Amino acid sequence: MGRSTVIIKSNPYGLILNLAPEVPFDELRQAVAEKFRMSAAFFKNARLALTFRGRTLSKEEEKRLKGLGFLNNKGTDNFSARILTVNGKVTAAQHRAMADAAETFGNGILTFTTRQTVEVQGIPYEKLEEFQEFVENAGMAIGGTGAKVRPVVSCKGTTCQYGLLDSFAISEEIHKRFYEGYHDVKLPHKFKIAVGGCPNNCVKPNLNDLGIIGQRIPHFKAELCKGCKKCSVEAVCPMGAAKVSDKKLHIDENVCIHCGRCVGNCRFDSITDGTYGFKIFVGGRWGKKISHGRALSKVFTTKDEAMDVIEKAILLFRERGLAGERFAVMIDRIGFETVEEALLRDDSLLERKEEILSREL
Repeated sequence: MGRSTVIIKSNPYGLILNLAPEVPFDELRQAVAEKFRMSAAFFKNARLALTFRGRTLSKEEEKRLKGLGFLNNKGTDNFSARILTVNGKVTAAQHRAMADAAETFGNGILTFTTRQTVEVQGIPYEKLEEFQEFVENAGMAIGGTGAKVRPVVSCKGTTCQYGLLDSFAISEEIHKRFYEGYHDVKLPHKFKIAVGGCPNNCVKPNLNDLGIIGQRIPHFKAELCKGCKKCSVEAVCPMGAAKVSDKKLHIDENVCIHCGRCVGNCRFDSITDGTYGFKIFVGGRWGKKISHGRALSKVFTTKDEAMDVIEKAILLFRERGLAGERFAVMIDRIGFETVEEALLRDDSLLERKEEILSREL
């Protein structure tokens, strides 16, 4: 190592180490150690306060680390690491491991992102590899960044009284099939997926590139309706879609959101059941430019159908999206009708999967 790699200067409070910014950190660490070995006699029994200056990571290195799930803390060479959860669930053991990681490698603080990942802040550059090894040994992973399918978010529909689908199980399956399964697939831009258990829309699926909302389509038996003056179904409908007129209940399908609140509320059993399903929205996003996703015209009644639509959407985005373009922008450019036709009726997307994934972007 040359003299310019590490320069030691003294001041009344201790020492300042000026480090060459272009030299890899491992080499710098060796150079610093060598400097102090050479000066061991001078520093014998001394208590030192060190300040490091001149160490700036290149933009290329920051970008590489961001792709791995490490985000630079502005103005420093420290990083926040994104630890993935599957739909926001973590075990007590994982909580303890994350707390240990934050105290051992970071500044002791854990923060939570809007995508239900956990960030450990203040990790020095030189500790990133050790941190990653610690987290992986605890059975967790780091990531969730880049132009690819992002971690799936979910509401608590599995346990919520209003949930119309098992949002935990479905989002875990989507996570495994499309976040993990497509992890190495580069897309024109990030692709966010959210699963909501009911039309309460708590997790805002329609503000994601693709969102699923649980449905329950009521089976109305008009012949059993008595046209009650105080209709219990009309009273419970939060949208005003169910109304009695001409002594008969009418449900306006243009207003009904399939929340299922009406099921079981008729005293004469005109609505005792309903079909569970999945409504899929495409083209949502939030941020500086907000787009509300549009619902496909079909309510899917099987999970396999819904899964195929998700995969078609990702393949269509990879095939027809432009570099740096969000899914919402692509939909506006080629037309919602074109996208809906491809997702509902074009099975060639799945048949051409390997061809689409092998293309250069």
